[in-house]
Amino acid sequence: MAIAIATTLLACSNPSNDNTAKTDTVKTAPEAAPPPLRERVLTAEEQKALTPDMVIASLKEGNQRFMTNNITSRDHSAMVRNAAPGQFPKAVILSCLDSRIPVEDVFDKGIGDLFVARVAGNFSNRDILGSMEFGCKVSGAKLILVLGHESCGAVKGAIDNVKLGNITGMLANIQPAVAKSADFSGEKTSKNPAYVEQVAKNNVLHTISEIRTNSPILKEMEDKGEIKIVGAYYNIQTGAVSFL
Repeated sequence: MAIAIATTLLACSNPSNDNTAKTDTVKTAPEAAPPPLRERVLTAEEQKALTPDMVIASLKEGNQRFMTNNITSRDHSAMVRNAAPGQFPKAVILSCLDSRIPVEDVFDKGIGDLFVARVAGNFSNRDILGSMEFGCKVSGAKLILVLGHESCGAVKGAIDNVKLGNITGMLANIQPAVAKSADFSGEKTSKNPAYVEQVAKNNVLHTISEIRTNSPILKEMEDKGEIKIVGAYYNIQTGAVSFL
């Protein structure tokens, strides 16, 4: 009897007869490592090596990543520390005030990558021109991008000739784009999205013209090929940026 019991216990303890033991020996595949966090900011040497066309390509690629929710992982704390000694951005972006356009995110850019100026209607004035001159002539940015957008409230206000406090004077800067859209064939009201879009795009082009006219410094830099001044239009439905 004792021998029979011992034999039974031995059989039960044998791994070859234990399905649980077999399962425990199976190795699972390691989980994929998360993408590395970007910690670096642009250096002076890297900025100097850029061309305006390279910056445009970088913005287009970044917008594609934004649209597909494939944005770059960043260690913002590290980038804050790394950017503290100085800044060497790629571009100056003049955007509308609209809260639906997170400029750095739209182009998948981080700390130290962009100078961003914002004003309702993305028009230029003396202060913004001075800021652009600082960004390009002093700090080395290679591109000025004027970014208009779909369903712009400032453009609609200019179309409707709104009169309200300081908004009245602000919208006067957009009236030239309304005048340039006189050849639009259709209802010329703020309720017509197609008309609003045409005025918004004409406003971007008018702003570019004003930059060249009112800043000899930036005009000379563009003529020498040191920078480009371009325009784009943001679709608030899709997040897509179309260069004009």
